[in-house]
Amino acid sequence: MNDVAQPSAGRGRNPAVRLLAARSLRAHRKAWAAVFAAVAVTAALLGALALALGSTGLGHARVERYAAAPVVVAGDHEVRWTVKPWGSEPSTETVGLTERVRVPEAAVAVLRAVPGVREAVPDDTFVVREPAGGAAPRAYPGRSWEAARLAPYRLTDGREPRGAGEAVVGAGLGAAVGDTVAGRRVVGVADGPAALYVTAGEARRLAGHPGAVDAVGVLAEPGVPVDTLHARVRAALDTAGLKDTAAGQPLRALTGDGRGGAEHLGAPPARAELLQILAAVAANVVLVAVLVLASLVAQALQQRAGERELLLAVGATPRQVRGAAGREVVRVAGAAALLGALASVPVFLALWSALRARTGVVPEGLELPTPPWLFTAVLVAAALAVGIARLVVLFAARRPGRPGKGGVRRGAGLVLLVLGAGSAGTAALQGGGAAAAAAGAATLTLVAGCALLGPWIAGAAMTVLDRPFRWFGGAPGRLTAAGAAAHSRRLGAALVPVVLVTAFALVQLSAGATMERAAAAQARAATTADLAYSGTTAERVRELPGVDSATDVLRSSVVLARTEAGAPRLDRLPVLGVDAEGLAGTLDPGVVAGDLGGLARAGTVAVGADTADSLEVKPGSTVELRLGDGTPKTLRVVAVYERSLALGEFLLPKAELAPHMSDPYPARVLAAGVHGTAPVAPEAVTPPGAALNALVSGGIVAAIGGLTLLSVLSTLALIGAGRRGELELLRQVGASAGQLRRMLGLEAGFLTGTGLLVGLVVGALPLTAFAWALTGGLPYLPPAQAGLITGAVLVTVVAGVFGPSRATLRR
Repeated sequence: MNDVAQPSAGRGRNPAVRLLAARSLRAHRKAWAAVFAAVAVTAALLGALALALGSTGLGHARVERYAAAPVVVAGDHEVRWTVKPWGSEPSTETVGLTERVRVPEAAVAVLRAVPGVREAVPDDTFVVREPAGGAAPRAYPGRSWEAARLAPYRLTDGREPRGAGEAVVGAGLGAAVGDTVAGRRVVGVADGPAALYVTAGEARRLAGHPGAVDAVGVLAEPGVPVDTLHARVRAALDTAGLKDTAAGQPLRALTGDGRGGAEHLGAPPARAELLQILAAVAANVVLVAVLVLASLVAQALQQRAGERELLLAVGATPRQVRGAAGREVVRVAGAAALLGALASVPVFLALWSALRARTGVVPEGLELPTPPWLFTAVLVAAALAVGIARLVVLFAARRPGRPGKGGVRRGAGLVLLVLGAGSAGTAALQGGGAAAAAAGAATLTLVAGCALLGPWIAGAAMTVLDRPFRWFGGAPGRLTAAGAAAHSRRLGAALVPVVLVTAFALVQLSAGATMERAAAAQARAATTADLAYSGTTAERVRELPGVDSATDVLRSSVVLARTEAGAPRLDRLPVLGVDAEGLAGTLDPGVVAGDLGGLARAGTVAVGADTADSLEVKPGSTVELRLGDGTPKTLRVVAVYERSLALGEFLLPKAELAPHMSDPYPARVLAAGVHGTAPVAPEAVTPPGAALNALVSGGIVAAIGGLTLLSVLSTLALIGAGRRGELELLRQVGASAGQLRRMLGLEAGFLTGTGLLVGLVVGALPLTAFAWALTGGLPYLPPAQAGLITGAVLVTVVAGVFGPSRATLRR
């Protein structure tokens, strides 16, 4: 061993370190197999998330209608709010708008006078509906025929419209010349998507906002570069001092991919929401990977404590032993990470395919490009996975030969438990996204604390079960109790992944189920209407015989600005617009203060109880909101209601909301007094990005759950491989194969029961706080999902305990 004791000239160049690592790697191939599998799966998940984040970061709204216009002038579809916390730099928060912000019509003349502009074409988009009384009311997107050249869409048959009763249809509509669509005679067919093109005058009438247009497409003279045209347009707009018609913000001159944002209003906000979701998921994957790999690597090194002691006894330095362990892990993790990086590509493609296949999850017009160079991101993810594994070694092997539990570890674990409990308490005092974030942080903190306290938790649990095992378990019970007392550290390492998978799955599945159940119950209670209509208005429904009352239901959003821990926060919230006189018998928000009759007056609003508490408002107070197009409004609170999970945090008068919507037509009409043959679907709002969040989170929960179950199996297999000598010795001193099987069965039952119980406690604490804050009740988990968690843990633990011992038990 003279080579081992040589001074180190550098860890990477030390031949002793290389020798120790190579020999140990060959001798412990089976032990490192568990680490290899965990690193490969971690790298695959991180690689897929890196590709998804990169693709979303490059995402943009698709340019279709304005493809031939190098510059498009539109309103500012973002709200910005800047706050300067005391003693720090100003901070700005931005959120996208999903309702149209319009351009003053005067901008058209200004743009036509810009040098190099061939034509400035105003564009309005609206909805053309079938005349009232149609058997099957239909709606068609409408535009003026002059705006069709911004794409350009050209005639393939017929001629352009010349009167109010004529129209050109897009080929996607499937109509032909001579047909009648929405009360208009088709005189021409153009290429392009389904649309109805009318004369410019008719378009202005149908758009319903005189003095403003949706956007202006600027066509350039031949030979004028886009950059030059954009600079001239920008200068002309600034000189004229033109502002948008909503919040009075400067108009925007868009070029390139930015033009798509003026077409597909929902695409930019959806891209921002997807980025936030993926970033949060990536952070969770990294934290779970650290816990999983820490447990596996620590167990792999702990089983070789005797070997490390021997190396130290014959002259190896602690630095050499740590270096050899790190080199082993890097070799194993490097190969595993490369394999995982290759696997991450099909995982990413499957995720993106699922996103595109689900209608309504990704808004129409959102492009998520994947250029070839983006796939190099998987190498960065692979390097991160290797770095995590190498970092774990620094802590797992920091004091070779001294495997004691240590007061520092115990103290750190207790501190994490206290912090986790505090974060859960914070969740109980918050609402909405803040409560969910606090609950998630509490779960991870509590799991990390349990990971550090694993040996003590296992020891405490076995102290409770020691006598029952010895009294009622016979010889196998006594063997189980003795083994647990002698190897609490090993037992703690086996418990950690079981607690992790139980708590993680419980929180992720129960949080969504609790919200959905509470929202559904509120929606059923709030919807008291007898019938619901679509494609009409409350005014027409009230004329029907037997109708006592009817209300339009308009769906839009508002932006609420507030501070959180001194930082600015903008929430885009779904809202409903209603008729105050038609709420009786149709919609019952559950008023707890005030009177909804006040919504008959302009400038009023009803507020959900939780939001009213957080804003400290009551009937008679005022609330500052930005409506769907960004228009700031100060509204007087007339009522506070409790069913906000179903109906949203704000109810506004229809007349207040409609002028600030792209299409101010009712989503449906609720009527009372006329009994139908089918129950009315409950009225409920959908939070922005809810479908997208559900799909992405569901896939990632399955992936992280699979990683943690693999960790359970790998850890138990690693422990089982290291105790084969112990089982052989028990056979030699007289234990039968049946007794050993019963002993292993008791261990599996102990690990399953204790892991599920501790995981339940860890998950229930933040879950209860979250559920109480948002629903005022207890968390809910569907029995089928609870059975799935229990069954998956049980099967995995049994396989991990009995799998490595089959050969020993057969002999």
